[in-house]
Amino acid sequence: MKRALTILIILPLFTLTRIAAQPAADSSRILQTLRQGHPRLLLLKGEEKALVTQIRKYPQWQTVHKAILEECDRMLDLPPVERIKIGKRLLDKSRECLRRVFMLSYAYRTTGEQKYLGRAEKELLAVAAFEDWNPTHFLDVAEMTMAVAIGYDWLFDKLNEPTRLRLREAMLTKGINPSMDKTYNWFLSAEHNWNQVCNAGITFGALAIAEHEPAIAAQIVKRAVGSVPKAMLHSYKPDGAYPEGFSYWGYGTSFNVLLIAALEKALGTDFGLSRSDGFLKTGAFMQHLVGPTGLAHNWGDSGLKEGLTPALFWFAQRTQEPSLLLGQKALLSAPGSTEVKNRILPALLIWGTQTELSAVHAPKQTFWAGQGPSPVALMRSSWENSQAVFLGVKAGSPAVNHAHMDVGSFVMDALGERWAMDFGMQDYNSLESKGVDLWNRSQNSQRWEVFRLNNFAHNVISFDNQLTNAKGYAKIDGVATEGASRMVTTNLSEMYQDQVKAVSRGLGIIDSRYAVVRDEVECGPKETLMRWNMLTAADVRIVDAKTVELSQNGKKMLLMFDTQTPITIRTWPTTPQHDYDAPNPGTTLVGFEAKLAAGTLHSFSAYLSESPDVAPIKPLAEWPVKPLK
Repeated sequence: MKRALTILIILPLFTLTRIAAQPAADSSRILQTLRQGHPRLLLLKGEEKALVTQIRKYPQWQTVHKAILEECDRMLDLPPVERIKIGKRLLDKSRECLRRVFMLSYAYRTTGEQKYLGRAEKELLAVAAFEDWNPTHFLDVAEMTMAVAIGYDWLFDKLNEPTRLRLREAMLTKGINPSMDKTYNWFLSAEHNWNQVCNAGITFGALAIAEHEPAIAAQIVKRAVGSVPKAMLHSYKPDGAYPEGFSYWGYGTSFNVLLIAALEKALGTDFGLSRSDGFLKTGAFMQHLVGPTGLAHNWGDSGLKEGLTPALFWFAQRTQEPSLLLGQKALLSAPGSTEVKNRILPALLIWGTQTELSAVHAPKQTFWAGQGPSPVALMRSSWENSQAVFLGVKAGSPAVNHAHMDVGSFVMDALGERWAMDFGMQDYNSLESKGVDLWNRSQNSQRWEVFRLNNFAHNVISFDNQLTNAKGYAKIDGVATEGASRMVTTNLSEMYQDQVKAVSRGLGIIDSRYAVVRDEVECGPKETLMRWNMLTAADVRIVDAKTVELSQNGKKMLLMFDTQTPITIRTWPTTPQHDYDAPNPGTTLVGFEAKLAAGTLHSFSAYLSESPDVAPIKPLAEWPVKPLK
């Protein structure tokens, strides 16, 4: 024990770049916490009783709790996961193991029923017997290590010593030791979700076995606390806009929160990680990213549908901003909305029950914008009207992890429908299995031949059928956040390097009634063919030379163009161009083409409005915007 004290007492002294260190006076509290034994991860011994009491306060919590128990009952007769890879990944098996073990361990701790304990132990022993956890794709190792750590820690008192030993050995030899191998641990210097997920998973394992391997535990914690700020500062500074978008926020940020929560419970401190620049602002980013249709602004490699998001409950509690949970509260109250496939669903109750649902009201802000590697602006006419106008705008760069050639793109909701959309991601294995060079982001990479990833499938401008600049970047230049009109401007010139001289785009919601997109283009020394693109799932009818009627689900929206430049309204198919491209049924690309003479200036305004009654929009130089710092 003396060895453990010596190792662990130094942990609070680590200093993080631009993240405050905890004072040395916390040492005794950290040691006392470790002496409490197990469970020490996320929910300490005895805390399940208070949790159950909180759950009884709201029917929404009871619904989630009941859904977890029912899902655990369905698991009882399922065989344990097997070591079967899909392509290069074991990840779906690691995730399924985490889902099962987390839920079964939760079910046992909150009910005491032996059937859950026995089934969890069976799952744990099965994965502990795998030959390895696939370290060549280290996310697989991280999530499997977290799964075994939670089961080992939460069920510790009820597992016999031979079982504990096998689980400790598995975490050490299949999780922690491979993470020290330079062949696999490149995630330590990564600035994206791999850093967050891998550090979280391995740290869970280290904390779980800390009394048996104190030197290793100290090493892993120190390493994680020194490494994860590389991803956090890149991903959240300055405003909380997560560069990898909606789905990867759900992945990277959730595991970052799990890491922080585990450190706080096991050691009494998060070493200042939660105070990392922009981190506590990112809950608002995630909330504003979802439109009134319940669909996300799904730029980059993202899914579309909002679901229960445990990390948002952590942010609401930590920031004392219950309004962050407006959408989540609606999901909790919807029949059958509990997503038992969410592998960290028990964390929602651990973190969520600390917030009174009666305090959840609509946010005051209807506009949110953030800079960073992938700047975004998100605006709406109302939070409480399902028919509200919503406009999501993305700037940034295709060079960002999981990004597409979508800089300047937008989505738009109104009348309870999405009119301007984004395809989001294509399944990676569907591309990798065909030999696509998916992770090369150079200008001429095969990545940009994938239809869903290049600029021709996004709501952007293209010139002469060329790809946009894969290394280009655009920030948000100006915002107008007050009054009935909300606006954002961005200079996109770098995206069209050597194609045209300058491009600027402004987008906004005008008078809380309709959306506008204004583009201003200055041509270079040669004539160019401009294409203006918008992707929609609506039926498209060209009305006249400047007007398109969109219709879906009995509702109609007008797409109207205002320009002095001759244009030809067109539609383009979204059918796959290669055998590896995903099908895109029920979608159309609509917009226009225009020939632009060398050295000329042009402006194009596009309105998305239920009514033809729209006001002419002013030049971007006259928009009432202020710089976004």
